[in-house]
Amino acid sequence: MPLLKVENITAGYGRERVIASLSFHVNRGEIVSLLGPSGCGKTTALRAIAGFEPISEGQIVIAQKIASAPGMTLPPEQRSIGMVFQDYALFPHLTVSENIGFGLRKRPAVDRKVQIAHLLDATGLDGMGERYPHELSGGQQQRVALARALAPRPTILLMDEPFSNLDVELRERLSVEVRDLLKSEGISGILVTHDQHEAFAVSDKVGVMHGGEILQWDTPYNLYHEPNHRFVADFIGQGRFIPGVVRSPETFDTELGLLHGNRSCTKAIGTRVEILIRPDDLVPDTNGEIEALVKDKAFKGAEILYTLELPTGTRLLSLFPSHYDHHLGDTVRVRMDAEHLICFARND
Repeated sequence: MPLLKVENITAGYGRERVIASLSFHVNRGEIVSLLGPSGCGKTTALRAIAGFEPISEGQIVIAQKIASAPGMTLPPEQRSIGMVFQDYALFPHLTVSENIGFGLRKRPAVDRKVQIAHLLDATGLDGMGERYPHELSGGQQQRVALARALAPRPTILLMDEPFSNLDVELRERLSVEVRDLLKSEGISGILVTHDQHEAFAVSDKVGVMHGGEILQWDTPYNLYHEPNHRFVADFIGQGRFIPGVVRSPETFDTELGLLHGNRSCTKAIGTRVEILIRPDDLVPDTNGEIEALVKDKAFKGAEILYTLELPTGTRLLSLFPSHYDHHLGDTVRVRMDAEHLICFARND
């Protein structure tokens, strides 16, 4: 039985629908993300789950209890949820320990002390309990906000762009720490973010949202390798599309030659399609049959992302090990090494 069920909910502001017929579920101990660009409805969905926004259709069920339905909204404090906001929302006049223990005021003093000490240790804040928020770094403040949300032992932790104010390196490190902490505490989590790297690092499942609906609810691996919608293919990862013609369910005729994949295309033989080519599909090979011109490069440490131009003028992306240090204008040889060939119908 899912811990959370979002069943065909519709919500918005005034007459404007922001989300419509939205459905997904979260199992106990599972961490999921709602991923999408600004304005796609992900924050509205999170606020509806939290009880901050009413719904006009459908229902939200938490631990087998209806929390939201048309004309009925259970208050947030009765939903057994924790919430971490983008701006941390710490109390500046309270110490770190007092911030963490804010939701435990009705608990016995001994229980409060034990739980605060546990979370200080679990979030890497041991020894900082007597400091005030202004004495902490951004990453430390976010850890305090996380600890405060976890202190009452919520059933579900809701996180609204919690790492967006942090630098990239800290964001990546903290997102992994949050995942490990939630897993160790046995708490389910829902993350709202526009950052796919963040969503992939944290989540068991990810829902890619666009226009108020979830286009694909899947594992990070499947979203990258087997997107079921053109928007998902564009939004997730990097890649370019090349035109092709379906020759068999697993074979396409393209400017790169005949391409073979292990995923059956449902389009009819002879259909004109666009084929998604990821940077890791095109690999360096001095004996490769594909010759291309280096038009751009982006050094990424262990790898270099090259923009390669084919003789036809088509540009594709390719990842090379970083010791393959080519210059702009160099000619290189590559070969296709793609198992997951994903095609979409062409509109021309």
